Amino acid sequence: MSPISFTITRGISPPDERFGLTNQMRRAAVSISSNIAEGTPRMSQTDFARFIEIATGSVFEVVSQAFIGQRQGFLNGESFRVLYSAGDEIGRMLSGLRKSFGFSLMPGAWLRNYQLSPIN
Repeated sequence: MSPISFTITRGISPPDERFGLTNQMRRAAVSISSNIAEGTPRMSQTDFARFIEIATGSVFEVVSQAFIGQRQGFLNGESFRVLYSAGDEIGRMLSGLRKSFGFSLMPGAWLRNYQLSPIN
């Protein structure tokens, strides 16, 4: 998700948002893979599952920021859909990984609960 976020956020304007929303989106996207990497060498599945949970939170953060960017006119509909789709795919993979350890996310806490209808 990080390469997608970096590519899409390059086109965000006005320039002051390049240091606001753009920075937040990029940091959250990088945090996804960073938390997976940090959790991988942990000695227990419980510890690793916690880092997967944190990475999942970062996916939600990127998608939330994409909603904000789209509603404020900083992201067009296609850019939003690309970020949303990537978030959905990565989130599902992380959820499956976490479930393989015998853990699950809170019921109803997945991206498909967001309404896509307001996209122009």
